[in-house]
Amino acid sequence: MSAFFQNKRVVITGGAGFLGSYVTKGLKKRGCGNILIPKIEDYDLVDINDINRMYDDMRPDIVIHLAAVVGGIGANREHPGEFFYKNLMMGVQLIEQGRLRSIEKFVAIGTVCAYPKFTPVPFREEDIWDGYPEETNAPYGLAKKMLLVQSQSYRAEYGFNSIFLLPVNLYGPGDNFNPASSHVIPALIKKCVDAIESGADHIDCWGTGGASREFIYAADAAEGILLATERYNGSEPVNIGAGFEITIRDLTEKIVELTGFTGDIRWDTSKPDGQPRRRLDVSKAKEYFGFEAKTGFEEGLKATIDWYQKHRPV
Repeated sequence: MSAFFQNKRVVITGGAGFLGSYVTKGLKKRGCGNILIPKIEDYDLVDINDINRMYDDMRPDIVIHLAAVVGGIGANREHPGEFFYKNLMMGVQLIEQGRLRSIEKFVAIGTVCAYPKFTPVPFREEDIWDGYPEETNAPYGLAKKMLLVQSQSYRAEYGFNSIFLLPVNLYGPGDNFNPASSHVIPALIKKCVDAIESGADHIDCWGTGGASREFIYAADAAEGILLATERYNGSEPVNIGAGFEITIRDLTEKIVELTGFTGDIRWDTSKPDGQPRRRLDVSKAKEYFGFEAKTGFEEGLKATIDWYQKHRPV
């Protein structure tokens, strides 16, 4: 239970989504009785009229902005304009209307894609402006990074309490397994499970397998976001991660092992690897609001695979 949330009206944009479901569970555990989720069928948060209507209807004290138009490398390459415009307009207008209504706090969720392509590992928050993001996801990353600029400038001019968090790649039960828009872990799990089902003798994977990524279990990321909402009121961006990295090749081999797929892995090197390496420095999250990821990677992968095997369409 957390006294901080007990009498607060909390809006979670994207609350019906993957990460949102975990944030909602975490709020309920903390005793929050007024959790408000603007569903996409009712509110188009790219449209200023719907944003204003949402604020008027829900009257939040706190907004946790998780909603995003997002996907893997393929989706980012196909929809750079859409990803830039929709993510920018959602965030900028939600923060502005929150300021005009004098809400208590706005929690803006950024992305590891905001970091420069060749950021030294581990990525420190101070490095976020030291270069251009990796090209395949730069429009998405830059749209999200503008919310950091807005948060800092609104705090400086208006005293508006907006914080900015940078979660690394998420995974876990309930993830998006749609091959057109999924990220690497659910995509690989689906490939392996489907190949076993169909009797295929190989799976095809993008790139060389040499790039590295860091992953955080969605329940852990939600806990980090809620601890920051409770305890952090600063202008600096803060990383939310698990503090490790694994190459895509090693990740693929681990998922092959855990799913029981026995065929070959074929690498399509005509496809991009994306950012060469990703691993966050997670020391500030621990220092500023006491967050550390708890779920072991193999444990989290097993839970995600089990969930997909039970819930996939047959």
